[in-house]
Amino acid sequence: MAENLKDCSVPCKMSWDELEAMCRMEKLQCQELGVSRANVNEYEVEFLCDYKKTKEEELYLVKWKGFPESDNTWEPKRNLKCPKLMKQFHLDLDQELRRHKRRCIPKKLDKEVSSFLLQKAKLRQSLQRWEDHLNHTRNHPGRIFVMNEVDLEGPPKNFTYINNYKVGQGIVLNEMAVGCECKNCLEEPVNGCCPGASLQRMAYNDRGQVRIRPGQPIYECNSRCSCGPDCPNRVVQNGIQFDLCIFKTENGRGWGVRTLQHIKRNTFVMEYIGEIITTDEAERRGHIYDRQGSTYLFDLDYVEDVYTVDAAHLGNISHFVNHSCNPNLQVYNVFIDNIDERLPRIALFSTRAIRAGEELTFDYKMQIDPVDTESTKMDSSFSLAGLPGSPKKRVRVECRCGSDSCRKYLF
Repeated sequence: MAENLKDCSVPCKMSWDELEAMCRMEKLQCQELGVSRANVNEYEVEFLCDYKKTKEEELYLVKWKGFPESDNTWEPKRNLKCPKLMKQFHLDLDQELRRHKRRCIPKKLDKEVSSFLLQKAKLRQSLQRWEDHLNHTRNHPGRIFVMNEVDLEGPPKNFTYINNYKVGQGIVLNEMAVGCECKNCLEEPVNGCCPGASLQRMAYNDRGQVRIRPGQPIYECNSRCSCGPDCPNRVVQNGIQFDLCIFKTENGRGWGVRTLQHIKRNTFVMEYIGEIITTDEAERRGHIYDRQGSTYLFDLDYVEDVYTVDAAHLGNISHFVNHSCNPNLQVYNVFIDNIDERLPRIALFSTRAIRAGEELTFDYKMQIDPVDTESTKMDSSFSLAGLPGSPKKRVRVECRCGSDSCRKYLF
């Protein structure tokens, strides 16, 4: 019987951090956990909770990694080897003291101040775990960062990060029936390549920048095409290429998204992704969202008003992009493996060069005049990112984008 169990294993209920802490407590060495004879008596600082100083020295209340808060200890500064945590602690402390209109660090912190510092440290841990989860879930090259230097709000509840549309009940996606036979789609297209099917020229140049006007559909090469993954007619399907940061805005607009890299004009940035539902279901959910004071419903009315994308609980980073009356992102309808004109993929391209650190925005109430009423009809309207409203009804909402061309009201 014992021989049959030789290769069996069971999951451990303790985390790696807890196992490492136990090894140190019991003076055990473990190569996999990084605990050796040389460092068995060293413990890792998880965060700093409090501060005080005497005539002799400065002391910090330390939360040790892998140990409960009941094991927190006061440690002199000379014993601590965590310069980044110490720098962040004092940045938070200075911010809180300024809020209380105090300039000098007291010998002992007030209970209110130390409580804030503890909550701030726990918030950063919570946001870091969420950031790690987002980056573990994403399937695109661009990394996701999370930052909140405004208040103590943590990750949103009841939100799941997804990489592709989630199809709701009763909806069937029709796959692309054929693909192109091109070897070089940009320079030597065969029979007009994929865009030729709709009598449209190639949507992108050799640098992947969109070169057709908004309102025209984009038909990318698909999984049945003969061209390779480096084909210049494959852009949106390659996913987000830029490092982006979800951050808390300072003017009450909730979470927002900024780019951490320079983005050139007419460049693909992200897709608007969520759950595809029928308009009837969107109407039902819209009434619920109205009562909650928020909605993330996006009408897919490229040809006919049949389906809606709901990103309230299932979505990607576009869930957090804010509105602006003077936006730097523009919507295009893109078709890849799906040719059902009722279900385009919603791609956001830059309208101009966007510098690193700039917030990304698009116009929730954007209207695009039809370019060709027969083959390229588009008349898009949005109800997104925390704004009251439903597909059939609009509640008057004051705009807070702050741009010079602000319309004052969205709906």
